[in-house]
Amino acid sequence: MEKYDSIIKILSFVFGCLIVGGSATQAGAAIMAPPNSGRLLVYRAAKFGYRVNLILSVDGKNVASLTEGQSYDAYLPAGQHVLVARITPNKTGTHPGRQTMTIQAGHTYSYIATLSGTNLALVKKK
Repeated sequence: MEKYDSIIKILSFVFGCLIVGGSATQAGAAIMAPPNSGRLLVYRAAKFGYRVNLILSVDGKNVASLTEGQSYDAYLPAGQHVLVARITPNKTGTHPGRQTMTIQAGHTYSYIATLSGTNLALVKKK
């Protein structure tokens, strides 16, 4: 019986190490940027509006619907991209914001989406 207890303890230790090692590898992979890509961050302005969603699209594809306190954080392949921001519901006829950008590998691009009258603006964050 002691023989089985020792084997069970050893196997438990080995599997525990494998689980911890696998988790660390997956977490590290999530942090690493894909090759030849740049990071895009988009934040909602503090006074953006209540009960209004910020819809973001990159190259014509919707990528996010942000509510209060949310932001967008993603990697884009290097090259030229078009970022469009619009709101929903759009009861006041607000015009979408549009930003054409050239992403360089290893760089970070930050924007703040803000309302300026009836226009939505994407302001480059410094």
